[in-house]
Amino acid sequence: MDELHITKQLELIRERNARVEADKSWEQSWTRRACVGFITYATSASWLFLIDDNYPLLKAFVPLAGYILSTLTLPPLKKWWINKKFY
Repeated sequence: MDELHITKQLELIRERNARVEADKSWEQSWTRRACVGFITYATSASWLFLIDDNYPLLKAFVPLAGYILSTLTLPPLKKWWINKKFY
């Protein structure tokens, strides 16, 4: 391989790594969690209004709370699983 080819390959690897890091950062961001939480709440509240349920805005907090709790508990569970499985 010539030096130009190696340089191009390294640049492609750096670009891929940057994309992977950006995706990972997005997946762990509070911005993403807030957006998904808002969509979850709005969808739940809309459905509860549609079926004419009592207290739809209050009851829509139940799935939102479940989502938020899952985002808080899954990272430690993931870390435990990775350590047990691979180390």
